[in-house]
Amino acid sequence: MAYTIRPYADGDAEALSLVTLAAIATIGPKGYSQEQVAAWAARHIQPERIAGRVAAGDMVFVAADAEDKPVAYVLLEASGHVDMLYNHPDHSRAGLAGQLLMEAENKARTLGIERLYTEASELARSAFERAGYSLGERRDFTIEHMRQPVPIHNYAMEKTLG
Repeated sequence: MAYTIRPYADGDAEALSLVTLAAIATIGPKGYSQEQVAAWAARHIQPERIAGRVAAGDMVFVAADAEDKPVAYVLLEASGHVDMLYNHPDHSRAGLAGQLLMEAENKARTLGIERLYTEASELARSAFERAGYSLGERRDFTIEHMRQPVPIHNYAMEKTLG
């Protein structure tokens, strides 16, 4: 299948929210418990969250299918923080994560950003490693879900741009 990498467009928020939830629900259990997956997904149910980030100046790059339907995306902040990288499970193993990370890296270079960094989930860690990010420490923390703290973890990772 052919994909296009493009900037976020008005109207993408709902589709990107669905991509996020599908990725968390389907792929999440491969690295996290059901309780952790539920807490993680609950943080991403509003499409307005992505639209708000774009309105605030964050950059989103979208992988779209032949019908221009978003199937994966990455969010880059002006500080060099890569905050979100999600791929719909029906479109995994197509190299989209790497293409999106390269697009974010190219944009960062044009903006003079010298370092990219992220907090990668257990599942995204390998995509970031393939893109040249170095592994920092494991971060253990909690997410509040249904008034209860749910322990979860991710990994600090970074890439210096030369």
